[in-house]
Amino acid sequence: MKFASRLVLGTLVVIVVVIVTLVAGADFSLRHHLEHDIQSSLEREARLVTRALPSDSLAWQSLVERISRETGLRVTLIARDGRVVAESDEPPEAVPRIENHGSRPEVMAALEGRVGSAQRHSATVNRSLLYVAVPGGPGAVRVAAPLLGVDEIVRQAQMSVLKAAAMALLIGIVIALVVARSVARPLTDISQAAGAIAEGSPPHFPRSGISDIDAVVRSLRAMHEQLEQRFAELKRERAESAALVEAMGEGVIASDGRGQIITANRAARRLLGYTPEESLPALDQLFRMKTAREAVDALLHGQAAVDRELELDGHTVLLTGRPLAHGGALLVLHDLTDLRRLETVRRDFVANVSHELKTPLTSISGYAETLAHDQTDAETTRRFLGVILTNARRMQRLVDGLLDLSRIESGGWRPEPEIVDTGAVARETWALLADRAAERRIVFATEVEPGGERVYVDPDAFRQVLSNLLDNALRYTPPGGRIALRARREDGGVRVSVRDSGAGIPAEHLTRIFERFYRADAARSRDEGGTGLGLAIVKHLVEAHAGRVSVESEVGAGTEITAWFPDPAAIPVAGS
Repeated sequence: MKFASRLVLGTLVVIVVVIVTLVAGADFSLRHHLEHDIQSSLEREARLVTRALPSDSLAWQSLVERISRETGLRVTLIARDGRVVAESDEPPEAVPRIENHGSRPEVMAALEGRVGSAQRHSATVNRSLLYVAVPGGPGAVRVAAPLLGVDEIVRQAQMSVLKAAAMALLIGIVIALVVARSVARPLTDISQAAGAIAEGSPPHFPRSGISDIDAVVRSLRAMHEQLEQRFAELKRERAESAALVEAMGEGVIASDGRGQIITANRAARRLLGYTPEESLPALDQLFRMKTAREAVDALLHGQAAVDRELELDGHTVLLTGRPLAHGGALLVLHDLTDLRRLETVRRDFVANVSHELKTPLTSISGYAETLAHDQTDAETTRRFLGVILTNARRMQRLVDGLLDLSRIESGGWRPEPEIVDTGAVARETWALLADRAAERRIVFATEVEPGGERVYVDPDAFRQVLSNLLDNALRYTPPGGRIALRARREDGGVRVSVRDSGAGIPAEHLTRIFERFYRADAARSRDEGGTGLGLAIVKHLVEAHAGRVSVESEVGAGTEITAWFPDPAAIPVAGS
């Protein structure tokens, strides 16, 4: 029930209770006063009858009948023994048959010398009468009057009161409605304002002019301002937390008490193979692996899951989970794939370096021991020293290559590019290899197309790139073969490629030839004195210029390795 209805109904109840109380009180008070007045009047009449009684008792009956006709009252004379000796409402012959009145309370009081009164229904006249008896005459004189007049007066008074009450009730209803509306309207507005606050809409605060209600409005407005501030802080903190979780490299997944996922950042979706738009299943259905399902089941039963390593679609993942205090669980997925790969690279690197150093060290150690302990002729000594020197230089090249590669990868070296003459640097680099090429009758040609004459690179890095590419081509080109360096403009940069007429590289090796120490033909490469680092250094030097390298090869037809260098705007400048 609405407040206004309650207020009107309450007012009506109060008015009705007041009216009933007034009517009941008026009835009792008016009836009491009227009966008291009638009783006093009857007492006076009874005393007058007492004084008017003649000494002759035979005349009493006619006297009481005459008085009754004149006053309309019932007059009864009662002897001391309670017998009725005269009765105005009965014929003389019936008076002796009237029952004894000695037990009537008003008669008993009068016979005792007091004024007695009583109100009851008279069987003689069949109506309610008010009796008053006084001592006198034969014993007691009783006068009675009907109460019909009193009832009529009380009834008329009640009707008057009821009419006034009806008018008061109508006026009260109107006033209650007006007051209820004036009070309920601001309360309704307050309720609507509270609902708007709950919905997050701008509230409208009323002005009622009622101090108590206005105090409530002021408190509600202050509460709304505080809530706005707190909501703004919570939104900011939530946005910051969401941004932090989303930016984390680890996958983060949170679920509620029912196991429904409420948070999953981009890293978690990537590891699990879901796009940002896809909906995730429940936590207990998220993983297919038994180990992961066991960890999730433990989490949902309130147990922590610590450092469980899983394999998810080619990723090595470390799962850590904690149950939340109010139900649900939090999972963190650490992607160990790169770490495991780096560990593999490190092990392979150590193994490769050890293997690459072992061969020349063995040769150096063996020949040096022979020279130290055996007597050899000059020619043999010279030959042994040549082998030692060759292997020492091979070790030096390996160490220099490792140092160069480490310096490039660590960021300790940055290119300082400038405009370089492509053909001049190519010829200058080939000149260092010309003797080896002449021994094997290998022809070298340069093809610099328009637009490829100049390249924006670090000069030393460009020489090292060309040196490694040409040396690699020379190593794998058979005697009588051909090596060609071609430069041309392409895609906003200069494309420099070195093509040989060697045996070519099988397709399964093409994706790995730029890895350090990787050789498509390991035995031949070592025989030729290669370190296995040349193409890896080329790749890092070119990429340091924001360029890219690629390879094309066909078994039996040769190999072409290409380095593309971008125009100046895309190249990072040293010190930037």
